[in-house]
Amino acid sequence: MTSDSSASGASRLPRPARAPARSKLRNGTWIIPGTGERTRRQFTLRYPYLDGPDDDDDLRPLSEGETTKEHVLNALHNTRVAAQRLWAWTNSPKGRGTIKCSIAYLLASMGTFWHPAASFLGPMDGKHIVATISVYFHPARSAGSQIEAVAIAVVAVCYAMFIGTLSMATSVLIGSVWDMVELSYALVLIIFIGGGLGFVGWVKQKLNNPLVSVGASIASIGIITIVTKENSVHTGVFTNQKIIQSLKILLMATTISTLVNLLIWPVSARLALRKSMRNASTSLGEMLAMIASGFLSGAEEDLSSCAFTKASSTYSSNLSQMNKNARESKYEYYFLGQEGVYRKDKAVVKSMEKLAQSIGGLRSAANTQFELLKEVSNGPSTANITISPTTNVFSPIFGRSLSATLKSGSNRFNSLGAIDEAPNERSDPEDEPTPMRGSPTAMLSPSSSSLRTPSDIFELFIARLGPSMKSLVHTMAEMLKEPPFGNPGSPVEINEQFKQSLGDAISLYNQARGNALEELYKTIELGRNRSETVQADFEEVAAACGHFSFSLLSFADEMQIYLDTLDDLRDVTEQNKRTWKWLMVWKHIKALSRKKSDDPEQLNLIKPIKRMRQSKLPQGIPDTLKNRRGTVGWDIAPQGETLWDRLMRASSRSLLRFSSFVARDDIRFGLKVGIGATLYAMFAFIPQTRPVYAQWRGEWGLLSFMIVCSMTVGASNATGLARFTGTIMGAAFVLINWWISDGNAIALAILGWAVAFGAFYIMVDRGNAAFGRFILLSYNVSSLYAYSLTQKVDDDDDDEGGIHPIINTIAFHRVVAVSVGIVWGLIICRLIWPMPARQKFKEGLAVLYLQMGLIWKRGPLAILLRNDTAATSYMKMGEQAAMQRYATQLQTLRVAANNEYELRGPFPFETYGRIMASTQRALDAFHAMSLVTQKHGRLSAGEKALLYYTAEERAQLCARMCHVFQVLASSVMLEYPLTDAIPSVMVVRDKLLGKIFRFRKEHIVKITGQEDSTETTTEGNKAPSTPTSNGNTSAGDSIPTTTTTRKLGDVTVEEPDYALLYAYALVTGQLAKELKVIEMEIEKLFGRLDEDALLLQ
Repeated sequence: MTSDSSASGASRLPRPARAPARSKLRNGTWIIPGTGERTRRQFTLRYPYLDGPDDDDDLRPLSEGETTKEHVLNALHNTRVAAQRLWAWTNSPKGRGTIKCSIAYLLASMGTFWHPAASFLGPMDGKHIVATISVYFHPARSAGSQIEAVAIAVVAVCYAMFIGTLSMATSVLIGSVWDMVELSYALVLIIFIGGGLGFVGWVKQKLNNPLVSVGASIASIGIITIVTKENSVHTGVFTNQKIIQSLKILLMATTISTLVNLLIWPVSARLALRKSMRNASTSLGEMLAMIASGFLSGAEEDLSSCAFTKASSTYSSNLSQMNKNARESKYEYYFLGQEGVYRKDKAVVKSMEKLAQSIGGLRSAANTQFELLKEVSNGPSTANITISPTTNVFSPIFGRSLSATLKSGSNRFNSLGAIDEAPNERSDPEDEPTPMRGSPTAMLSPSSSSLRTPSDIFELFIARLGPSMKSLVHTMAEMLKEPPFGNPGSPVEINEQFKQSLGDAISLYNQARGNALEELYKTIELGRNRSETVQADFEEVAAACGHFSFSLLSFADEMQIYLDTLDDLRDVTEQNKRTWKWLMVWKHIKALSRKKSDDPEQLNLIKPIKRMRQSKLPQGIPDTLKNRRGTVGWDIAPQGETLWDRLMRASSRSLLRFSSFVARDDIRFGLKVGIGATLYAMFAFIPQTRPVYAQWRGEWGLLSFMIVCSMTVGASNATGLARFTGTIMGAAFVLINWWISDGNAIALAILGWAVAFGAFYIMVDRGNAAFGRFILLSYNVSSLYAYSLTQKVDDDDDDEGGIHPIINTIAFHRVVAVSVGIVWGLIICRLIWPMPARQKFKEGLAVLYLQMGLIWKRGPLAILLRNDTAATSYMKMGEQAAMQRYATQLQTLRVAANNEYELRGPFPFETYGRIMASTQRALDAFHAMSLVTQKHGRLSAGEKALLYYTAEERAQLCARMCHVFQVLASSVMLEYPLTDAIPSVMVVRDKLLGKIFRFRKEHIVKITGQEDSTETTTEGNKAPSTPTSNGNTSAGDSIPTTTTTRKLGDVTVEEPDYALLYAYALVTGQLAKELKVIEMEIEKLFGRLDEDALLLQ
């Protein structure tokens, strides 16, 4: 059972039975963060205000009430509530953004309706592009995002003008001067339409930025209008009228959008970043306190309560908003010359993300403990199970019994009793209550007889460490609830006592943690006469307690780093030094030209996903595998000695490298866009089809093709549907508004503002930017264009009524053109190098599983033996972030695949969603193990002895885990069913636990001088030489043959030495559970083969 499912189930199931005497957690010494004072005052970790119901005054049905007075009162109440909600929405960021966008659109439409503005743009048509640009680059954004938008708009228009100028120059030179009209048309089509628009598509896919995609659409409008619509290219005449008008349109549109953005309810990304940082800090403090409170109380439902769900969702929304604000604030900081402040702000954001990762590890550790205790309380009684001294702990029977270790315990005893916070306890130590039987204070001097179930282990641990744990959590939570982030430019007010207080709190916690673990394991050792299975139960629950305490200590370490980054931010803010080094472009060019191999952060750590920063989609099968698959024939072929053989080998490899370059997804997409645009635009250059192209406004169909054409078939389907629906709605609004206004400019402007308000509400408030944008674009090209015809613009518009426009014909032509462009885009995406999102998702998921298996095969603990001089991790720098980024973008592919329609049925969206959820939890376990190894430090002599003693089992476990990952990857990639012979990870893990238990038992015998059986003595003195695993030994966990013989009597093994291996076993258990969930989901998709399946047909 996964942690998520258990958490959700906790809200439906009744709480476990509590002990008759509800034990209370005694007060511990805690540090007041602001003063550093030590106190024993009473406090609580709970946040009651988060559990309270929302104060939401709902609308009342008008049918309620018996009298007319009651009906009237209900109507008045509803009116008041609606007015309050409207006022609240108007003052919200989304409401203000919608109003700002509608105002900007109204001003931009004056380029068509207001005669002075229309005269400024010149006599040519196309003035509605001002409103179009204001739709694309709307002002509902921060000042930093507005700077970025204006820069992208300028680059897009300049690129369009560059392509248009070159196309006219080519037409004049080759078509007019050399009199080779057909050749000039062919060059314009291939180079400037195919190449120019293909490059636009490649940039849009490569950069994967919403504003870049918008800029690509603007550039496409400019290129298509100049090259295919205007007569300059066709007649071979060079004119700069359209270029000048385009620059004026850009100037007017960007000026209007920028002024509205800065003058009406301005939004600063720097202010928004600081606000989101404050909210995120508060949410982290609340989550930390509630996780610790749930762990101390032993109540899993605390982590699925409304309070925790609310705090978690608040932080998740703040995190995405914080990253967005950080990116946008970069432009504001750089513009103001505060580059240093931005870097420190970014460092604080990264530190808070690491705190959130540590929170996730802490929650995972708590869920592990809850799972153990739940299985203990629900499992059958095995307390009376005994085994003989000659029992082989590595036998399958013992493995099966050990796999059910958590099902031990007696039904005679109650399940874990909650440790409640005592609200009425006094802080005076002399007034502490007398210990009662069953309470934590009564367990401070435990005996072996008092620990009858593993739940007692947890109670003893809480009795020992609970007060110090609660005190440390409260100290850190209070720091997080007092974020020092003020407005940009204001001093960062950090309490100087925070770092000292945190250090003191960690010191108290470390001391109590060491004593608690030592006492815990001493108590377990007193019960050596228990059966091995029950003893293993006790030790695993104790290990889970130690794992949670270590996770909390890791969070405290991250808190210290967080406080250091705050100090750096304060220092930079106080200096107030302004620099504009980003303007020194030549220095950046030199920096890019230098070799990056010396910089560890610039290394390509995971080659399959080295482009994930720019690419929208995972690459799928990595280049290394493709190259190996492509050159295997030449590699195994005998080397020829003749000149012909060498020439064939060299030329074949060169052609293979070139074809591999062309086969890249981004290159293919650019070529596909260029080919589709060329084939569509050629009808504008064929004399027989040009009149039809002009009459039916083929340029808008070509623009629709550029918008619809996406990397995957699913994304193209979704965009095409939104484009078609938006066009129909926009055309309907055109007919309605034109019928109401009868072509009056003032009425059209007001009605257009109403349409814009609704469309921007869809874009800004509802988050469906594409749909709302398409509505307005369809409205612009019909309504504003029709009014511009009444002003006698230079256009061949007789077919649409001229100065008396036929609005039905205009709207119909636009709808037909857009529909043709959509259909053409879907055809091109299907016929030319189709990239189904389903296939890309399967390839990406398979590669992710392969990568995870290879990383785990290194041996998370073996790296500590190979590099004993400093703390290290089995994961290279950046690998965790790269895999997380890969998994996140696989979710994007999963959404796109849901929009693909195939004859074999819809995409199993929900099933793959559950698979991705388990994969995400597995990645969290990878990160938790990385934290354990990275922060462990140098190995003690006892830890080295343990690692050498269990090297063979760990190697087998790593190999088994890698094997299972590879089997799952193959099944997902090939869509083949699994067999019922997939090896179990838990069997090898149980074998490792048995080996640890044997080591503990033999070590105790060695120290006490007790005599054991001949087999045990022989095994106890056995040197852990180089392990062999019958072919299953992982290279990462293998031990060099030069290892000297070690005996257990040579070292002193202490209880903390076992914590590392137990943490490894716990994380491995979590991974095994998630792999089992993934295996069952894959079985639901593709089935399972048994021995009776007949495959040879």
